[in-house]
Amino acid sequence: MDKIKKTVLAFSGGLDTSVILKWLQDTYQCEVVTFTADIGQGEEIEPARAKAKQFGIKEIFIEDLREEFVRDYVFPMFRANTVYEGEYLLGTSIARPLIAKRQIEIARATGADAVSHGATGKGNDQVRFELGYYALQPDIHVIAPWREWDLTSREKLLIYAEKQGIPIEMKQKQGSPYSMDANLLHISYEGRALEDPAQAPEESMWRWSVAPEAAPDEPEYLDIEYEHGDIVALNGEKLSPAAVLAKLNQLGGKHGIGRLDLVENRYVGMKSRGCYETPGGTIMLRAHRAIESITLDREVAHLKDDLMPRYAALIYNGYWWSPERKLLQTMIDGSQTSVNGWVRVKLYKGNVMVIGRDSKTDSLFDPNIATFEDDEGAYNHADAAGFIKLNALRMRIAQARRNS
Repeated sequence: MDKIKKTVLAFSGGLDTSVILKWLQDTYQCEVVTFTADIGQGEEIEPARAKAKQFGIKEIFIEDLREEFVRDYVFPMFRANTVYEGEYLLGTSIARPLIAKRQIEIARATGADAVSHGATGKGNDQVRFELGYYALQPDIHVIAPWREWDLTSREKLLIYAEKQGIPIEMKQKQGSPYSMDANLLHISYEGRALEDPAQAPEESMWRWSVAPEAAPDEPEYLDIEYEHGDIVALNGEKLSPAAVLAKLNQLGGKHGIGRLDLVENRYVGMKSRGCYETPGGTIMLRAHRAIESITLDREVAHLKDDLMPRYAALIYNGYWWSPERKLLQTMIDGSQTSVNGWVRVKLYKGNVMVIGRDSKTDSLFDPNIATFEDDEGAYNHADAAGFIKLNALRMRIAQARRNS
């Protein structure tokens, strides 16, 4: 066992990290610093302070990172219209680099020589956290208890907690049927009944959204204003990034938008079934593509679409701090200079329908050219003949050879 003097633990105050805190003290005989991040999970985080004090923790960090999370992580990701494997909006993935960054910053500020997390040895999060740690602090020591201890089940964790006098709330003793992770972008559900991909999720599982069939019978209309690819106002009201996402979550959830049942390919090699609620993100993706449709050059838009799956994989696999992700981000952000204007969407029964878009300063849509009526010479129809023949040349040559 390496000699560790002090470690910074990503601490939620729940069963897993409470056991980890005590285990770190007993196993490594080290001082523990706790770090609890509020990234919009919607739960009271102050109890984590009280629990840390019960363990004798002297350095306790509890921070509201909601604005930073949306401004510096969620918004940049959505500038790329990022979707993993065609469906997943990366709600869990995009939160990990921020938590890793703050852990390293706190480790430097407190003189800690190690960091620790509660991710299991089967999941993606261990990779995401640790790639972040090493990218930002190459010589940091990482303690991953789930890869070291023999507490390999919830029952063993509860037995350990009881023996060690670790206070566990009644709801934790009863057990939650799903493993959940939440932040301002989404809430995820895994495990238990969902481990059978043929079994439909229970309606009672969903926390943020109503079922589409139970959504209001009247549609709701929303105007979304963009500056440089980011949302700055909803229905004319200027809002901060975190406030934008919170409002979109409320509206999307109200109309049954953003539910997803997915079997995905984890980076560690296995397939995993998860369910997600991303109401605000679903609206953001549809609206952003709409404003880009009139403000981006065709080849720029297509290049972004070509690169997006790779960008999505970098985020999913934990490479937010890699040089290749940063390089792609520079290109993506550069493409957003002209992405200004507004989009109108209709929210109805689980659907986000774009019904209008405009940009007074950067629109590339020219009605004088696009019209089906008389364009008064703005477009020479005869030019199309040569264009078509040149593009058909290689196929004409190949067919002529086959015919000879």
